This record gives sequence, C-alpha cells and structure tokens, in this order.
Amino acid sequence: MNGSRIAAVGHYQPAKILTNEDLAGLVDTSDEWIRSRVGIRTRHIAGPDEPVDELAAHAAAKALAAAGLTPADIDLVLVATSTAVDRSPNMAARAAARLGIPQAATMDLNVVCAGFTHALATADHAVRAGGASRVLVIGADKMSEVTDWSDRTTCVLVGDGAGAAVVEAAAEPAIGPVLWGSVPEMGNAVRIEGTPPRFAQEGQSVYRWATTQLPPIARRACERAGLEPADLAGVVLHQANLRIIEPLAEKIGAVNAVVARDVTESGNTSAASIPLAFSKLVEQGALTTGDPVLLFGFGGNLSYAGQVVRCP
Repeated sequence: MNGSRIAAVGHYQPAKILTNEDLAGLVDTSDEWIRSRVGIRTRHIAGPDEPVDELAAHAAAKALAAAGLTPADIDLVLVATSTAVDRSPNMAARAAARLGIPQAATMDLNVVCAGFTHALATADHAVRAGGASRVLVIGADKMSEVTDWSDRTTCVLVGDGAGAAVVEAAAEPAIGPVLWGSVPEMGNAVRIEGTPPRFAQEGQSVYRWATTQLPPIARRACERAGLEPADLAGVVLHQANLRIIEPLAEKIGAVNAVVARDVTESGNTSAASIPLAFSKLVEQGALTTGDPVLLFGFGGNLSYAGQVVRCP
C-alpha cells in the first residue's frame, strides 16, 4: 500500500438548539446583529451530562458503521480537542472505551480549530509508515463549557459537536500531503485559558490574518496534491465565521467547488467544525465518491493545516 484514504465519515450534534433569539434573552444582541457580523443562525449545545468523549464516540460510531467496520478493526484513535476537562484518561481513551475498541493506541491532539486536519495528517503518516492499519480520527469540542455567556462578542459564535473519519491503507494516495504551520508570535489572538478556562479572541486580528495570509497557503496545499483550485469539487474550511469563510474561499480560487457553510447552523465548533461540515456534505449528496475536497483548518495558536482528500 502506497497511501491512505478516508473510508467513511460521520458526525454528531447535541439535541438542544440555541437560536439567535434565545441569545437575545441572555445578552444585548439580536438576530440581525449576529447574522450580519458572523452569519450564524443557530448552534447546538451539549448538556452537563454530555462530555466531550461522548460527543466523539457518537460521531465515531457513525463513521464506523458507514465504513462497515467493527471497533476491533481500529488500532489507533486520535481525538482533536481543546476542551477536555481532565488530563487523564485522555478523550481518545475514553472514546475508545465507550466504543469497545480493544488495545488501540489512543492520543489527543490540541491544535484548537486546526486540530482535525493535524490529526488527519498524523493518521495518514501513521498508516503510510506502517504504524497503524485503520485509524479513527475525531474532532470533538464542547465550546459551550469554556464560554462566558455574558460576553456577546464570543457567546454568539460557539457550538458543540463532533465529526469523525475512518482512515485506512489504500493502493493509491487519497489523502494529499499536508501543508501545516503556525504564527507563534500571534498565538494569543485566540485563547482558551484561565481558571475556569474561557474562550477569548482578538477578532479583527484573526479576520485580517485569515483573509489575507491564508489564501496562498491553501493554494499551496492544492499544489502539493497536484491540483489547481479550480479542480476542487469541495472546500471545507474551519467554520469560524461566514465573513471569514466566504472571502477566504473566493481568494483561494475554487470557482467550481461546493463551499461548506455549516457555521450558519452549527456555529464555531472548533476542532469538530471541519469533519462535521464535511460529513454533512457527504450525507446530503453534495459531494460524491472520488471528488477532490480541500480541508483547511486554522485558528488557535494561529495554526493552520490543510490537505486535499478524495471524498469517501
């Protein structure tokens, strides 16, 4: 085997939906104010009895079922998250236990909003190096737990959820080379810190960085896959803010691609946002098997990671 591929995807969101009108009852805001600034209409919010690993396990179970695999077929579990409450056991180990996966290696990756694409690259590398045969890659975050619900600049943005992919060996590479990096000196522009931890960001700095510095990086990810942006059938960017997603997608030049806009329904779910949006596009039939899709995460630490994958 010379490469790896995504065999299947799955996603999960909590049942509770928080609308813009609901938020207007909590802070000084309105549906019009939120839509005009970030494009979000609704978001899903997990309850106190729904921890991150439960969200992760639900999404992973759907991906496993879609791939026609059993838990015993998995030998590595990677969970991208920045909202784990406990240091140990990690979320990967807890998700593996919920799913009944025996003897798998389990690791968490904290690269915040770029976590899933970092984890996907790690899975690709592990499979191609022979360190794993089938990998569960999960992005899961419970942003509601690290949000100040009295701060209208951040509470209007966030949602909870999880998305997952099964990665396995393939005769031909179907996960392109990753392009990743960071801007450490600007890392404080997105933060989850303090006791209790709280999400905060420098919104204008993040907006300028994402819309001016990231388009050429995303185009280079396409080049590494041997494609032009116009060849893409889909673009799934981190679902941060519609005012970031739309200009960034336009500047990349993917003129023929379906652009994921799940942020309008789900809010910013951090590491969950890319697999959640990708899984929805697959489920809706907006993408078909073999389609080239750019996955591109960016955010916390001012990190980024992107690769072109073939749709399962």
